[in-house]
Amino acid sequence: MNLQDYFSLVFSDYTLRNITLGTAILGAVCGMLGSFAVLRKQSLLGDAISHAALPGIAVAFLVTGAKDSNILLLGALVSGLIGAFWIRAIVTKTHLKSDTALGLILSLFFGFGMLLLTFIQKQPNANQAGLDKYLFGQAATLIEADVWLMVIVATACLSILLIFWKEFKLLLFDVNYAKTLGFNTKFIDSLMTSFIVVAIVIGLQTVGVVLMSAMLLAPAAAARQWTNSLAKMVCLAAVFGAFSGVLGTAVSASQNNLSTGPVIVIIAGVFVLFSFIFSPKRGLLFKRLRFIKNRRDLELHKTLAFMHGIAETHSNTSHPHTVKILNNFQGYTKKTLKKLADKDYVSLQGNMWSLTDKGFEAASNLYNQLTKSNNE
Repeated sequence: MNLQDYFSLVFSDYTLRNITLGTAILGAVCGMLGSFAVLRKQSLLGDAISHAALPGIAVAFLVTGAKDSNILLLGALVSGLIGAFWIRAIVTKTHLKSDTALGLILSLFFGFGMLLLTFIQKQPNANQAGLDKYLFGQAATLIEADVWLMVIVATACLSILLIFWKEFKLLLFDVNYAKTLGFNTKFIDSLMTSFIVVAIVIGLQTVGVVLMSAMLLAPAAAARQWTNSLAKMVCLAAVFGAFSGVLGTAVSASQNNLSTGPVIVIIAGVFVLFSFIFSPKRGLLFKRLRFIKNRRDLELHKTLAFMHGIAETHSNTSHPHTVKILNNFQGYTKKTLKKLADKDYVSLQGNMWSLTDKGFEAASNLYNQLTKSNNE
């Protein structure tokens, strides 16, 4: 199947439709909520919670003995919430930093989860086969009920986000100010963390424990490069996440032996890389172009100021001088002289240059600004 066949079948084929809708909704939800994790500098939170959810899946299976997705995800939700609030308790009750708490919970819960999975694999119960799909995800197992669950979660997340938008925004940028206004910051923080846990849990079946943190953070990191507005960032992150899900599913379905989850994460990584390079405000390419432009402007200003100093020693400021005088000046280049002539700041005649009235006025203003800044 090629990409053209995929897009022609996506609305008619039951499996493709479920996978595409599921990954698109998952990407949008993760993008929205991941924006808050990125801005709060809790990038490891998604990784810790996704790994903390693994023992919940194993315990739910051991208790029920069945592979019902809803029960397993409920176990993952409980385990993830416990891990998230343990992280918060460690940070608030001890002198440990948040990164230490995140790494500690991640390793402990994941180690315990792997221990339980190993124990389950040795049990004489055929139902445990395929339980490890939650490690790396298996999007092909999505059914219509899973998609509806994602729709319900997405609607709830969006509703809560709109209702508590002001509170979330205050918590992100000024916690102390939110406290002075009387907001219950602990409740708001718990609410935000809980919905991040929910978003991670519903994505475990699709992307898996190992890659879920990338799904949470990559769209938000890409969106952050394009805007300084929280609202725009959340919307862009949702769009990037949804497109990552759809394109990742399309590429995976059009090729043989390509897992959907890893491909989605790679596509999200491409969005991040593209944003890091080509975003107008923070992109590496435009930063480099601005640096080159600023350096050239500096050379232009330094040369013009040097010319002003020479011309000022004569009663006639347009008195011609030889180009050789500029050769020992550090900021001078032939390109700089040509640019000054193009701006009509300098008049060139052979190897002689002279400042025009326009050039002398510009140089005087520049010289006065430099003098003022030095005095200050």
